[in-house]
Amino acid sequence: MAATDLKVGDTSESLFIGKGEQPAWLTLGLANRHGLVTGATGTGKTVSLQVMAEGFARAGVPVFAADIKGDLSGISEVGEAKDFILKRAKDMGLAFQPDQFSTVFWDVFGEQGHPVRATVLEMGPLLLSRMMDLNDVQEGVLNIAFRVADEQQLLLLDMKDLRAILSFVGEHAAELTTQYGNVSKQSVGSILRQLLVLENQGGDKFFGEPALDLKDFMRTDRDGRGMVNILVADKLMQSPRLYATFLLWMLSELFEQLPEVGDPPKPKLVFFFDEAHLLFNDAPKALMDKIEQVVRLIRSKGVGVYFVTQNPVDVPDKVLAQLGNRVQHALRAFTPRDQKAVAAAAQTFRPNPKLNTAQVITELGKGEALVSFLEGNGTPAVVERVMVRPPSARIGPITPEERTAIIANSPVKGKYDTSIDRESAYEMLQKRVNDTAATADASQGGVIGQLGSIVGTIFGTNTPRGKLSTGQVIARDVTRSVTNKVVGGVVADLGKSLGGSLGGSVGRAIVRGALGGLLRR
Repeated sequence: MAATDLKVGDTSESLFIGKGEQPAWLTLGLANRHGLVTGATGTGKTVSLQVMAEGFARAGVPVFAADIKGDLSGISEVGEAKDFILKRAKDMGLAFQPDQFSTVFWDVFGEQGHPVRATVLEMGPLLLSRMMDLNDVQEGVLNIAFRVADEQQLLLLDMKDLRAILSFVGEHAAELTTQYGNVSKQSVGSILRQLLVLENQGGDKFFGEPALDLKDFMRTDRDGRGMVNILVADKLMQSPRLYATFLLWMLSELFEQLPEVGDPPKPKLVFFFDEAHLLFNDAPKALMDKIEQVVRLIRSKGVGVYFVTQNPVDVPDKVLAQLGNRVQHALRAFTPRDQKAVAAAAQTFRPNPKLNTAQVITELGKGEALVSFLEGNGTPAVVERVMVRPPSARIGPITPEERTAIIANSPVKGKYDTSIDRESAYEMLQKRVNDTAATADASQGGVIGQLGSIVGTIFGTNTPRGKLSTGQVIARDVTRSVTNKVVGGVVADLGKSLGGSLGGSVGRAIVRGALGGLLRR
């Protein structure tokens, strides 16, 4: 083990997580092989997450973590040397040193942190379909909408853009069906209704510009420590599908944007996904394939993903197989289902002859965990029962005043706080409609205007009152009746359908016929 120059117990190569019969070290060079933190509510998952986040930040690794209950926000403030903390540190041979970490707060709703936005185009039809719980047919129509927008160079940035392109597809369903396949107005209507539900959940605040630049997650502070990015998720969790899809979008964007780096000495970013089971609940096969692909390949981009959930069985086997670093807090076995879950959790560890893993899982106290991290050759270490070290920063939430002060001094202050609404699909389609209406009005006005001028000249309606001859008065009164019925009905219809010049000639022919009939009388 490399010599330490840090009082908290970490080294330049490893993070000290806890101690039992043996110390538990998380090797930085293997931290991008992903991990899993599990345990029942109240057993210490959040503290373990904070301990790991602090260790990564000290090592210069930026961290992103979702904060469901607000407890993780305390990492931004100096820890307190409370008696139980001092005792735990002493039992581990640690010299407890209070600390705090540079923190940036983010909030999809822009209420307790900087707004987080993405464009509709960046989200894409697959994730949007997941977010709105669309069926296969509706997802197909949404894909067509994206294709049409691409071919017609219509930018899809916010919700009104998406609504506009869907309305356009619905209005042109017949012609689009022959080119792309069946497009029913009923499917378009169903998607629009789901959009309304998403808007009511606050999803409209997420779509727009300025869109999030993921490089802002990958900062270090002036001391070379990694910035801790906290997503305020207490309100977001009221829309669990939006929460899960948003975090998956972030992972996908990281995967697409970052270059290949292989296995670096330490990760470029560590991503903690709390309440991870929400990502996999009722996910269609196409989405599960994407999740598996991202988790499997993103480690070569230098990103470590750590899922936090109650039980390992919440995570599909194909994804679980990619998670090499494990922290298991206590599980309860009150029901047959719970007992099966405990057995399944025990089987995910490399056995330790000295431990009955399944039994110990049910006996762990608060702050205790079964730990197995990857060793130097990339294989899991034998599972050990350890007491997790105390965090150096505050345990528990910060006050609103402290949060406000941190946001006011944030390195991204002003970059995302004001939304931008530039010309995109909604404005472009609205302009097309207005231009078409203006052209139609001009065409229709030209026909009727010319016809009125002809009638006025012939019958004297353009002549000032009192200067009409008797014949002109008779002709005027009779012709008003004729033209109201004939010209108004026939000419207007023919003029609209046949065009300005043809409508004008037909109108003049009708007028000449009416005049001839009158003069012959």
